[in-house]
Amino acid sequence: MSAAFGSFSPAVRLLMVNQFGINFGFYMLVPYLADHLSGRLGLAVWVTGLLLGLRNLSQQGMFLVGGTLCDRYGYKRLIMAGCGLRTIGFALFAVSGSVPALVVASVLTGLAGALFNPAVRAYISVEAGQRKVEAFALFNVFYQAGILAGPLAGVLLVSLDFRLTCLAAAAVFAVLTVLQARWLPERHGTAAGTSRPVLADWKEVATNRPFVTFSAAMFVSYALSYQVYLALPLELHRLGHGQAPIAVMYTLTALLAVAGQVRLTAFAKARWHPEQAIARGLAVMGVAFLPVLLATQLPLVPYGTPAAIAPALVTAVALTAGGMLVFPFEMAMISTLGRQELTGTYYGLYNAFSGAGILLGNLASGWAMDLGKAHGIPGLPWLLLVIAGLASALTIRRLDRTGRLRAQPAPDLTPAG
Repeated sequence: MSAAFGSFSPAVRLLMVNQFGINFGFYMLVPYLADHLSGRLGLAVWVTGLLLGLRNLSQQGMFLVGGTLCDRYGYKRLIMAGCGLRTIGFALFAVSGSVPALVVASVLTGLAGALFNPAVRAYISVEAGQRKVEAFALFNVFYQAGILAGPLAGVLLVSLDFRLTCLAAAAVFAVLTVLQARWLPERHGTAAGTSRPVLADWKEVATNRPFVTFSAAMFVSYALSYQVYLALPLELHRLGHGQAPIAVMYTLTALLAVAGQVRLTAFAKARWHPEQAIARGLAVMGVAFLPVLLATQLPLVPYGTPAAIAPALVTAVALTAGGMLVFPFEMAMISTLGRQELTGTYYGLYNAFSGAGILLGNLASGWAMDLGKAHGIPGLPWLLLVIAGLASALTIRRLDRTGRLRAQPAPDLTPAG
């Protein structure tokens, strides 16, 4: 992996380290934030939910704006602005106890992600050139490593003082901002200096049929992948043994991604074209839910025993493997379906699509879990997830065979007359 890392430009390498820092700082704090708000600060549960929801809404709702800004004002500026805002937001969590101040902290923290997420992906896509797939595979290694290390550091700091955790997370983002200012090369957005109206750019992206078709087909993948944060933790909690199995699940999935992402991507790239790799990955993500489906319908292992959690852990590992197969090819394809001048805008809109997929997927899986429990069909949510994954895989294969995922010709933007 070190050889692969060294083969990329200094800018790409810095952005990978930057992503580790982003996830390290974020997951150092955010998993413990709800307990701080409702426990230590004594806020009502609905207020805690509102604050967490505002963070997510301000991020998902502003992705398109963040993508457009990085196209027009430069990738580096937006990455630095996002990390700077998150520094302020996390510091506010340390010193604030009033709801208005916490609202500001939540919104700033979410807005920060909307600024640097599309910019980082657009920068890597443009900088890596023909090596997009390999770059995003290695990017995911650093991404998952941050998710693995962040909570471990956070749990140690929270045991001392939650305010210390907030300040440490803020310090991580402050350091990232300084590193980017000093070492990240300036990359002006490829649409910099244009006089074209923003709404015209948004219309072009929203009417790009291959891109919109691909985004719609991938909608389900985010609903599936997010179940490691919703349905699977709930299932593990139901099976007993407290929080330990959930921690084991997150550790296993992160280690798998860190250890296997680059090899899996190289294997897939040598054998399949991108659409085939994505379709196979989606199929794996759907089939991943079969172990827990069978376990809930045919409980062969006594409840409360350590072996009872095995099907859920197998599902989480298989789900992660499918996502690992999909991610690098998915990220590369987004940038190839439209004009390079609007790379950030494409990533911004795609991130908004994925956020909507997560929201609707959570609503659907939560509804299915309640319905299955009420009618004695505990396997219902898992069955729907299997069907959704396989249907999404078949959709990608069909779109590939009919040529509907081929990039359309770039529009002629030469002024008339």
